[in-house]
Amino acid sequence: MRKIAIFVVLALTASCITATAQKQNKKVMKKVLFVVTSHDKLGNTGEKTGFWTEELAAPYYALADKGVQIDIATPLGGQPPIDPKSEDPSAATEDTKRFDSDTVLLEKLKHTLKLADINQADYDAVFYPGGHGPLWDLAENADSAALIAAFYTNNKPVSFVCHAPGALKNVKINGEFLVKGKKVTGFSNTEEAAVGLTKIVPFLLEDVLQENGATYSKADDWHPYAVEDGLLITGQNPASSKLVAEKLLQQLNSK
Repeated sequence: MRKIAIFVVLALTASCITATAQKQNKKVMKKVLFVVTSHDKLGNTGEKTGFWTEELAAPYYALADKGVQIDIATPLGGQPPIDPKSEDPSAATEDTKRFDSDTVLLEKLKHTLKLADINQADYDAVFYPGGHGPLWDLAENADSAALIAAFYTNNKPVSFVCHAPGALKNVKINGEFLVKGKKVTGFSNTEEAAVGLTKIVPFLLEDVLQENGATYSKADDWHPYAVEDGLLITGQNPASSKLVAEKLLQQLNSK
């Protein structure tokens, strides 16, 4: 009888441990979609552009190292272009060095999902890395605009860094621009002037955000700065990418 009682206690204990582990596992296994540009031409300069390595790598590792699952999508699917300037040794960080030798992530980038095939119901949040590319394709992409609106209206965080807030350009909720009345940041006019591309880009991000009714703010050029307004999280420049990821992670953990 005593052996039976011990067995029952052990069985119940094992059951409780399993249930607790499953509950904890369920809590941490969040899933985030990264949406990356497919555009590789820097206007009519003859130079290449794409996504900025730091702005994908730093948030990717900040989230993945905490157990977040990440899928990557692009308008065209397949390998997205990397801005060559972001691969320069002068732009290197610990995260970009890790990225350069991360065969798993590099392979994943070769086979990104097609944006048109994505359903927001499969994810807990969305993150857009920058680079100049998004100003040309994601800013005008109807699938991207619809996806951002779907995440937002389903109470899921939408996050962007550097030029990626350009993807918000045509996003509307109930007929109003999503950014209207919201506090935001993004690559500033002074930073665009500093890289000599004011006359090259299709629009100045700071100007468009304000034209669409946002309350834009910024820190000094190249300094980390991120703004959180409810579900909307934006970062100013490459140095702000990890800040955006940290704010996104906080929101994911609070749900």
